[in-house]
Amino acid sequence: MALRGVIALIFYLAIASAEESTMQYDTIVIGLGSAGVTAASTLARAGRKVLGLEAQDRIGGRVKTVPFGDGVVELGAEWIHGQYPSRVYDTAIQNNITVLSQNLAVDVYQSDGTRDNHELLNGLIMYCLSLVDDTNAKEDSLGAYITRKLKDHLKETHPELLEDKDFLEEFLSLMDLVVDNYVGSSNWNDVSTATKYKELEGDQHLSWHRYGYKTFFELLLNTYKGGPGLANLDIKLNTEVTKIVWPQQPSTPVEVTCKDGKVYKANNVIVTVSVGVLKERHMTLFTPPLPRDKVNAIIGVTMGVMDKIIFSFDKPWWPVSHTFLVFMWKGEDKRKVAKEDFWTTKIFSASTPMGSSNTLTLWTSGETGKWVETIPEEVVKRKSVELLQKFLGANVTIPEPTGMLRTTWYSNPYTRGSYTFDSVSSMKYPNYRADLGKPLPDSAGTPKVLFAGEATDLTHFSTVHGASASGYREAMRLLPHSKI
Repeated sequence: MALRGVIALIFYLAIASAEESTMQYDTIVIGLGSAGVTAASTLARAGRKVLGLEAQDRIGGRVKTVPFGDGVVELGAEWIHGQYPSRVYDTAIQNNITVLSQNLAVDVYQSDGTRDNHELLNGLIMYCLSLVDDTNAKEDSLGAYITRKLKDHLKETHPELLEDKDFLEEFLSLMDLVVDNYVGSSNWNDVSTATKYKELEGDQHLSWHRYGYKTFFELLLNTYKGGPGLANLDIKLNTEVTKIVWPQQPSTPVEVTCKDGKVYKANNVIVTVSVGVLKERHMTLFTPPLPRDKVNAIIGVTMGVMDKIIFSFDKPWWPVSHTFLVFMWKGEDKRKVAKEDFWTTKIFSASTPMGSSNTLTLWTSGETGKWVETIPEEVVKRKSVELLQKFLGANVTIPEPTGMLRTTWYSNPYTRGSYTFDSVSSMKYPNYRADLGKPLPDSAGTPKVLFAGEATDLTHFSTVHGASASGYREAMRLLPHSKI
């Protein structure tokens, strides 16, 4: 190529790069999880020019479907929790996607390999879980409340168990783990009885099974089965946002700077990143700094951790499919566990995913989940197999796994946790979720930076449908007269 041609090409590329980096959009959506994809797709379908920026190399956020075993497994959100009203459920049904109910019966196994009194234990677990949504608690912490109510219940039904101090301690330790794995906490005494969380009506455990939860995002973005996407939506993966400059002057665009140096402008921005990320970065991410009520909300919200260890095997070997094999430690067995292996006593159960027939998921949470993320993979694998063998007993031989996956939601710099819950400490800020979701306006009162994500939903936080609803909420804030 002649020198003149080379110079012309360089000049063209420079201009193209500059045009891309200064292109102005109607809205920039930061983070493409459930909230971000819902917001971006809603605005794009309404004719707005939208840019979606995602720091990771994939769409989905804390939903992550991956091929594993003879099908797919979910490293993040596992189920659709409720049907009415749910944008997630509606999206599946309206597109003729069959979702299957997973009957999560509880099956208790003990650390000596026996299943003594498993029917009694199953019944007591169900009784304790029925208390979670009770709003008449006198205690601040869910742990203290369930403990009191359980003792009252046993006094009426099995008074002899109140005299069995070992049993009581072992069962309460199990229930602590059950609650922790529901909300992502480290201790059930951290969980508030005054939670504002509300279940949707309908089935609480609907599985996308072999479609995978990723299908929800493909349907929203019109990419399911090779669809062409949305014409008004540009998406950039591997694009980390480092600064958001929100103007006070009316009719001035918001400027979003990315780690690669590119700057994008828009009339407004919707921020949907995890609260775990906001806790770490809000001081450097926003210019000017966030107002005090927003900062207090970010500080006040409690981010939980829910992690999974998933194994594949040549073929299924477990006694029952689509149930929770719950592990109850006997006190003497737990005391024999080496200090470095104590994390194994915090794995509350194993379950069988519906997207793959030869895989098994172990569940852990809170500080233990964070710790397991740091342990060498071979150690996690070996100790987990030993754990299964211990609880399933001598009549079951645990085969060598053919593969292993584990989640790292806390150590992932773009999530820093799994989802939020109402903790005893967070309830000191009674309006924190509403404050977290308030837009930042310019001096004329026009929203410039808006906030969505599961943590901003007042009653359906910690769920994909809550995150999706929050994204739709903020999109409609920008489309006040739309009938979408």
